[in-house]
Order: sequence, then C-alpha cells, then structure tokens
Amino acid sequence: MKVLVVGANGQIGKHLVSFIQETDDLQAKAMIRKEEQASYFTELGAETAVVNLEGEIDDIAEAAKDVDAVVFTAGSGPKTGKDKTIMVDLDGAVKTIEATKKAGVKRFVMVSSFDTTRQAIQEAPESFAPYVAAKHYADEWLKATDLDYTIVHPGGLTNDEGTGKVTVSMSGEMGKVPREDVARAILVTLENDSTIGKEFQVIGGETPVEEAVKSF
Repeated sequence: MKVLVVGANGQIGKHLVSFIQETDDLQAKAMIRKEEQASYFTELGAETAVVNLEGEIDDIAEAAKDVDAVVFTAGSGPKTGKDKTIMVDLDGAVKTIEATKKAGVKRFVMVSSFDTTRQAIQEAPESFAPYVAAKHYADEWLKATDLDYTIVHPGGLTNDEGTGKVTVSMSGEMGKVPREDVARAILVTLENDSTIGKEFQVIGGETPVEEAVKSF
C-alpha cells in the first residue's frame, strides 16, 4: 500500500514516513512544500511530491493519483495567525479530502486536535479557538464523505522520545503524547481496516500502541 503523507516535513510526518519505510507492506510518498525538503525523504527511499497546500485541488489530486491512502498531518503551527489557520488547517484539509476523492482514493487518515467538539470551541482560549474551529469543520467535512476515514485526536504534543505505549479513548482527559508515538498510532491505523469509520484520542499511557489502537 502506498501512502501519501500530506505535511510530511512536519515532525509527526517525518516520523511517519520513516516508520512506513521500515515496513514490508507500506511505501510512503511525502508531499512537501519545497524541493529542498526532499533529501530527508529520498534518503529513506520514499517518493516525494512538491505541492503547495494553499494551491489548487488538482495539484493535490495529481500527487494522490497513484496512492492507496492519504494521511493529512499538515498544520499551520502555533506561531502563525488566524489566516494561516484557515488556509492550512481548514481549507488545506478540505482541499486534500476533495483531492483524495478526485484521485479515486478511498482511505483517509486525518490528524486532528484533541477535542474538536462545539463545546471545545466555546471553551478554548481566544487565541486557540480559531484552530479548534478549523479542525472541527475539517473533521465534519470528512465524516460527511464516503471515504474510509479515521480521525486521530492527539493530546498535547511533545518532542520526547516515544515510549511505544499510549492510551486510546474518546472521552479521556487531556494529556501529553510524544509525536513519535502519534506517528506509530497512525501507522497502526493504516495497517488495520478495523479503524475505518472511527475516531480516537491518543495520549501517553501504558498500553503498547498496536494493542491500544486495535482494541479501541
């Protein structure tokens, strides 16, 4: 199975491409914004596609035309303004969903925010609310499609070394989780069709990632 990783140059994306390339059954195609970002991925043996997420749906669809699954792990980042939040986390996500459909790909994994409910938008700090709102509507757009989707809701992301153990639920309290372990959870999601049509939160825990995701 070939997987297009959108936002591959992000920290979760890099871990995910690396993990995919270590498997026997999966192959990564890294969607990046700049040609100079390609060397990291080509050294892993992964294909690359240089596409600006703020560009056209057709450009993303072209990158997705030869893959079996798409993972959206792009994000505007904490230092950008509301404009980039809208253009990347909402518009970029929706365009990727539409491009996936246009390319005839069925499997889609969305990396979202920990809590994207309407209540979470209302309770979020003013500076964070636009991000939660963007993720909320991107998630809702995906769930309204006929794609074989899974939505992964990571907790507070850290750059700590992954432990290989997490807690997976859909009603847990907010906690932290290494980006490396989120990438492992995405990998397990891709490898298991039992995750199709589901969404789950993932934070640090005591259960091996594969067991936690497969048993949810």
